[in-house]
Amino acid sequence: MNEGYKATLKSSETEDWLDLHVIRPFCYYCALAFNKFDIHPNTVTIWSMIVGAASAFFFACGSWYYSELECGSIWPGLTMNIIAIVLLMIADILDCTDGQLARLSGKKSRIGRILDGVAGFAWFIPIYHVLVYRFYLHHDLEFGWLGIENTQENTLIATAIVYVLGLISGIAGLAGQQRLADYYIQIHLFFLKGEKGSELDNSVRQQEIYDQMTPENSSWGERYFQKSYIDYTKKQEGVTPQFQRLMQKLRDKFGATEYIPESVRKEFHDASLPVIFWNGLLTFNFRSFWLFLFCLLDIPAMNFVWEIVGMGLLYCYVNRRHESFCKKIADGLD
Repeated sequence: MNEGYKATLKSSETEDWLDLHVIRPFCYYCALAFNKFDIHPNTVTIWSMIVGAASAFFFACGSWYYSELECGSIWPGLTMNIIAIVLLMIADILDCTDGQLARLSGKKSRIGRILDGVAGFAWFIPIYHVLVYRFYLHHDLEFGWLGIENTQENTLIATAIVYVLGLISGIAGLAGQQRLADYYIQIHLFFLKGEKGSELDNSVRQQEIYDQMTPENSSWGERYFQKSYIDYTKKQEGVTPQFQRLMQKLRDKFGATEYIPESVRKEFHDASLPVIFWNGLLTFNFRSFWLFLFCLLDIPAMNFVWEIVGMGLLYCYVNRRHESFCKKIADGLD
C-alpha cells in the first residue's frame, strides 16, 4: 500500500496528522474500490455534496438540551447531532477520496477541480441556514446568559442578528478562509513539484479558457462553473498582492516558470513550510471540530462568532505571514 498510497497524495507536507495517518489511508482503500467499479471521481464529489447537505436536516433537529425539557430525555436530540456529525464526516471522506481516485485513475478534469472547490459550500450553506433556524426554535440558554426576556419580538430580533452573523461567517469566514487555504496549498505544491505537481490556477488563464467555450463545445453547466471559477481565482489573487508581485518578477526575470532556479524554489519552500501548518487549521478538520463542539454543547450560533473572530484572526495571521516572506523574496530579486 505504501507506494501506491503516496502516489495518490498531493504531498505529505500539505496534509495534517489526522488526514495523513487516518483519513487519507482509509480514502485510499475507498479509491481502490471505486476505481475497480470504474466510478468517476466527479461522481464521488457529487455524492459528497449530497451527503454533506443531508446532514443539515439532522443538525436542525439536534438540540439535546431542549429535547430533555420537552420529552424527558437527551437522546433524541443527541442522536440527531451524532448522525449529523457522522454524515458530514462521510462527506469529507468522499471529498478526500475523489482527489485520490482522480490521481489513481488518471481521470483528472477541469470540471473536477472546480467541483471539488464547490463541495464544501454545498455542505455548509444548508448547515448554516439550519443553525439559524435551530437558534430561532431553541435559544433559552443564550437568552438566560444575556438576561434577555424570551418574547417573540426579542426572538425575531436575535434571530435576525444571528442570521447576519451566519452570512458574515459563511461569506467572509468559511468561503474566504477555505479559498485562501486552498490557494496556499497549491502555491506550496507549485514550488515543491512544479506546474505538473500542482493545480495552481490564475484568473487570466481561466478567462482564456472561458472565452474559448461555446455552446457547441461545452454545456451550459460547464460554462457556468468556469465563469464562477474565474471569480474564485480573482478573489484568491486579490488578497495575495505580494505573491502576485513575486510571480510577476519571476516571470520577468526567468521567463517561463519552469526556469525558476532551484535555489529560489528552495527559499520559497523553506519559508512556506511553517505557514502550511497554520494554513491547515483553516481547512475542514479544525473547522469542523468547533462546529461539532458547539452543536454538541447546544449553542450552535457560537460557531458563527468563532469563525468570525477566532478563525478570522488565524486567517489574518496566515495571510500576513505568507505575504511577508513573498515580499522578502521578491525584494531579493531586484
